[in-house]
Amino acid sequence: MRVLLDTHAFLWFVAGDSKLSRRAREVIENATQRYLSVASVWEIVIKSALQKLPVNCTFTELLEDHIFGNDIEVLGIEFTHFAVLETLPLHHRDPFDRMIIAQSIAEDIAIIGVDSAFESYSIDLIW
Repeated sequence: MRVLLDTHAFLWFVAGDSKLSRRAREVIENATQRYLSVASVWEIVIKSALQKLPVNCTFTELLEDHIFGNDIEVLGIEFTHFAVLETLPLHHRDPFDRMIIAQSIAEDIAIIGVDSAFESYSIDLIW
């Protein structure tokens, strides 16, 4: 199974946080491919700089230790993702999450996440 981690799911996974459900952790650990959207990386960098998201490491450590160290691939943003994004209803207004949803649809990848607004879209959501 291929999975796309929502920003919070990723942060909880790498921190060993109990906010990530046991089922979600097992799915991530057993996934054949694990992805983190470049939109999540962007969100983490911006919100960390604004002190709205506590990240206790440098960007280099985030990449090397937590992303690459956990065999997680960064999923870039493609034009096909924008084409899907353009058609998404505005159930969710967060631009980072909307891109993650569009990527999930375009790439046919399940999302690991907790955001209830994700349930309004035709995606495979695991929590």
